[in-house]
Amino acid sequence: MRCATLSDVNHETTLTRQFSVQLSPTRRGARLARLLTVEQLRSWGLAFDAAAQVVAELAANAVVHGRVPGRDFRLTLLVAGDVLRIEVTDTRGERMPVVREPSDGEAGRGLLLVEAFADRWGVTPGPAPRKTVWAELTGL
Repeated sequence: MRCATLSDVNHETTLTRQFSVQLSPTRRGARLARLLTVEQLRSWGLAFDAAAQVVAELAANAVVHGRVPGRDFRLTLLVAGDVLRIEVTDTRGERMPVVREPSDGEAGRGLLLVEAFADRWGVTPGPAPRKTVWAELTGL
């Protein structure tokens, strides 16, 4: 039996909680995205450890690979039933994320961690010049 995810449902009828914030495309903005996620999920009474890791990686990618000077990125948290959907939107729609095996250094592990923590993840292009990288965690 396949479990319904937030991608499968109509947001207007099933969405129970939503949080969205625009942040500067800096290391400080990425760190703030993680801290805000922890506090928001804690206030909703939801587990936050895995979500904090996913947000940290997606926000770091938005800052490093999706940054356009003068344009912020957006973090959105959506909850429907037992599904948390994390969305990070940046303004480099032409630069799609790629999962790759890490080299000797620390670089390249971000999406591998997202894959490990999330039940599903993907990318939604547009509207131009944006893209949204999203991840869904179930079993809240």
